[in-house]
Amino acid sequence: MAHSAVPPLAVSRKPGFADTSLKNEAPSSGVSWPAVLAGAFAAAALSLILLALGTGIGLSSVSPWSNMGASASAIGIGAIVWLIVTQIIAATMGGYLAGRLRTKWVNIHTNEVYFRDTAHGFLVWAVGLVITAAFLASAATSMVGGGAQLGAITSGKATSAQSDGQASDPNKYFVDTLFRSDRPASETTDASIRAEAGSIFANALRQKDVPAADKTYLGQLVAARTGLSQTDAEQRVSDVLSQARQAADTARKTVAHSLYWTFLALLIGAFCASFAATIGGKQRDHVVTI
Repeated sequence: MAHSAVPPLAVSRKPGFADTSLKNEAPSSGVSWPAVLAGAFAAAALSLILLALGTGIGLSSVSPWSNMGASASAIGIGAIVWLIVTQIIAATMGGYLAGRLRTKWVNIHTNEVYFRDTAHGFLVWAVGLVITAAFLASAATSMVGGGAQLGAITSGKATSAQSDGQASDPNKYFVDTLFRSDRPASETTDASIRAEAGSIFANALRQKDVPAADKTYLGQLVAARTGLSQTDAEQRVSDVLSQARQAADTARKTVAHSLYWTFLALLIGAFCASFAATIGGKQRDHVVTI
């Protein structure tokens, strides 16, 4: 006896042939955002507290007098160590809180639970880092704005005298070095000459070799204002340029090394937050319902 084939479309519409894949999908997301935000805010708050403490310790160890207080290298090493410690403490606490405060997942494989806890810890670190950076940027902007207003009120005429931008010129010290003289000058070097020398000096720093014409002209300016010979003036120009290049290279290396250590500290913080979240999640799942 022949049996008629049932069309696939008709089978799929019967109650017993519903799509079973929809039944295996959870109605909610695998991310517990309330727990992530709670851990992120906790991590950001701890970061700010520890940063304030570290800044206070650093300022208390610095002395304005030479050969007193901690050295610059010791302060730099201490700042790096404190940054790493801050990341470890804040990220660990934030990740652990996220693991303990998240909802308990049921009918989920152990490996998936471990992955979700790790992801929660990483999200805590990422959100906390953004929150901390936003707070620090806002605080820095407020401090800079307040300092500028205070300087405008208290400086008076001094502020208006420095409005030409020379005070903010990073090469001003080296330009002043060019015009130093052993004999007292009858009159102060004109501001226009200093500005011209500063522009020539800045252009020379941007190039690998100083143009001969610029070096000769700058030497003439120095010789006219200091009483040195043309040869000695050009030698002074070369020496000051070398000092400026060395200072710029030292600053560049310092910034690069600080960014490297910052990257390492943040990487350690991400690992600590992810690992602490797995510990907190494991303890959360072993809580016995009363």
